[in-house]
Amino acid sequence: MNHRNHRTRALLPPTVVATAVTVAVGLCACAGAPSPRAAAPSRFARGAPSTPLAAAQAALQTATAQVITDERAFAATMASRDFKAFLMFLSPDAIFFSGNMVERGPAEIAQQWAPYFQGARAPFSWQPDHVDVLSDGKLALSTGPLLQQGRIVGRFDSVWRLEAPNTWRVVFDKGEPVCSAPPPTTNSNGSQFFNPQ
Repeated sequence: MNHRNHRTRALLPPTVVATAVTVAVGLCACAGAPSPRAAAPSRFARGAPSTPLAAAQAALQTATAQVITDERAFAATMASRDFKAFLMFLSPDAIFFSGNMVERGPAEIAQQWAPYFQGARAPFSWQPDHVDVLSDGKLALSTGPLLQQGRIVGRFDSVWRLEAPNTWRVVFDKGEPVCSAPPPTTNSNGSQFFNPQ
């Protein structure tokens, strides 16, 4: 180390040294920061997603909107008393859970649900309040309140499957009451699955 430089630094007042160090650190920080770049023109301005992720998100938003629309149309069949239209929303593989009973396929579901479509007034209604679609865009869960005379009496869960382009159908459906009931001890096959303590 050069003795002369050492003595010169020793003679500098501490405030000058502190100021010099602060300026040097500030300059180093500025030198290491990337320079700002102008934003690239957005592809969204032309209507096309800019990345594969954006395209996937847009596709999921479209699918979600389709399922919401279809769930509302499905519910509207009950309000309009259109049983034939109701059945059109069912997948050939559909399974509905009604209490402890399980209906498999549109024929069994039709037999169970036909009485709900008799008479001028719908016995209940439903509407989705949450829909989620899997990232592959082929399966969705729709859930929401079941209403009877404007009062919430339960919740439904419907699983929808994309069976053709822009054609969603119900593959699973189950409703649950909102009241607090004791948990069941057997499943629909009679097998025990919950052991109350």
